[in-house]
Amino acid sequence: MSEPQLAEPWLRGTLTDVPAVPRAVLHALELAKEDLDRWCGPLNDEQLNARPAGIAPVAFHIRHIARSIDRLLTYAEGEQLGGEQIAALKTELDTSATRSEVFSEFTAALHKSAARICGIDASRLDEPRKVGKKELPTTIGGLLVHVADHTQRHVGQAVTTAKIVLSSAMVS
Repeated sequence: MSEPQLAEPWLRGTLTDVPAVPRAVLHALELAKEDLDRWCGPLNDEQLNARPAGIAPVAFHIRHIARSIDRLLTYAEGEQLGGEQIAALKTELDTSATRSEVFSEFTAALHKSAARICGIDASRLDEPRKVGKKELPTTIGGLLVHVADHTQRHVGQAVTTAKIVLSSAMVS
């Protein structure tokens, strides 16, 4: 008999003390962790870095999620990116990562970002922000929503890539 699945985080009645928009973002990040653990957790180092048909490896997507959340929250906090963030961006496609390194970085980023998200005053969600060198216009709320949807987009790509990698291993 299969194990019953938990409802998705947004349907569990959790984080009720957090305002709606930040709560939705936190739930999206929680779901991302659960999906990546479930579908990508079983991959070994080689599989995590595999590039079937030349597409980005699972390790890239997990690293990119962690680092892009940090970058987006930096903009939400009214800051510009620092040199360390820009340098890290340039290494997201490296294929030398270990499973332990990638998942540790991801988990640490989720914990740190949760605290940052909870620290955002929900009454300021309409406050303008600028993104990138071109200083493209958005708001704090826009950045928070993008944290959620951008994360979920890359989770989907990571899960799909993991399934391709695992199915290729079964055929070999």
